Amino acid sequence: MGLDPLWGHPLVARLSRTGRRLRQADHARPWLLDTAVVGVVFLFFCVPDLVKGGRGPEEFADRFTQPPLPWMLALQAGLLIPLFWRRRRPSAAFAAIAAVFLIQWSLSVWLRADVALLVALYSLTVHGRLRHLPWACATMAGALAFIAVRFATAVSVGDALFFLFSTAIAPVTLGLAVRIRQAQLAGLRERAAQLEVERDQRSKLAAATERARVAREMHDIVGHNLAVIITLSDAGSYAADIAPERGKETFQLIGDTGRQALGELRRMLSVLRESADAPELSPQPGIPDLDALCDRVRAAGPQVVYRTDGDLDLLDRSVQLTVYRIVQEALTNALKHAGADTRVDLALTVDGSELYIRVQDTGPRPGTARRGPTNQEGHGLAGMRERAALYNGTVTAGPRPGGGWTVRATLSLAPLPATRGGAS
Repeated sequence: MGLDPLWGHPLVARLSRTGRRLRQADHARPWLLDTAVVGVVFLFFCVPDLVKGGRGPEEFADRFTQPPLPWMLALQAGLLIPLFWRRRRPSAAFAAIAAVFLIQWSLSVWLRADVALLVALYSLTVHGRLRHLPWACATMAGALAFIAVRFATAVSVGDALFFLFSTAIAPVTLGLAVRIRQAQLAGLRERAAQLEVERDQRSKLAAATERARVAREMHDIVGHNLAVIITLSDAGSYAADIAPERGKETFQLIGDTGRQALGELRRMLSVLRESADAPELSPQPGIPDLDALCDRVRAAGPQVVYRTDGDLDLLDRSVQLTVYRIVQEALTNALKHAGADTRVDLALTVDGSELYIRVQDTGPRPGTARRGPTNQEGHGLAGMRERAALYNGTVTAGPRPGGGWTVRATLSLAPLPATRGGAS
């Protein structure tokens, strides 16, 4: 927190923008920076030697030879030209400069352009392979020891080595610091990209889960109510000529069922809206609403016998909704496939931490085949299994002995582990 004022300073912000522009320019045209480095070294370290004729320090003038201008230019070129590929081929560039450096000192020539060896060592540390760094340091140490021995009569070898090694350690230390920082930034960028991918995946997964939930609810609502409406419509059209009063009652039931379906659809679609002033709607159905559900199915023709065993009203609302939807789907399937002339037995039993649901029908009346496929699973059975899986439950469905169909579901009422969370 104490660095925030510093990072917010206009000068620091301007320097940061400048550095970002330079990195972008270097990424687009890397040869520009290499050329600039060579130009700076030539301007500040080669030109003075050309002006002074290659003379060394006055106190060591007797120990150096003054080479002809062509030789001096050749040695300077040998030290500077490899810097053009110091980042692309750092090991080769260092080796070439070190070779020219040893040749120059073996000829007792003093050149300020020797700073190119330090630049090459820094570039090798930052851009080269780390396994090449030890031999580069050994080469550097040998070259500096050679220089220290040459000056042994004027300066003690220990003092010369201390000064020379300190100078050589600086680019290695700086290069390692820059390399570590670059690795950290690369790791942070990779982590940020990974987090972004994970965020997108979580968003897509959440959207897919929500779409599946909405599709499951829509299937249960529309499928059940349409099955009741279709059955009532068939019965109403048949009764219109035989028993007009019965036909009128049937059409009233159709209207009530349609209005209920519309109300449930509005409640379901309201969760997709972001309006803050959405109207108050009735809560999701639960076990107390199973009586009304059975009445609607009875109105369509089937006989429905509903039994319970255990304290069901104390169940969690989410569990009650799951039970209601499973029973609704099972009754809908019985109405669609067994027809109006069937008997349906519905039983809910709470036994300890288990809830058992059993819905079985007697099948269509004798001489009538069961409508719809019985050897394939539809979306309804898959939806029931998905709902039961939220509570570590199972759903099985199949024909019963003597005719008819049975749906059995088991839900676990034990609390789910904290790592998995509860159902919403």
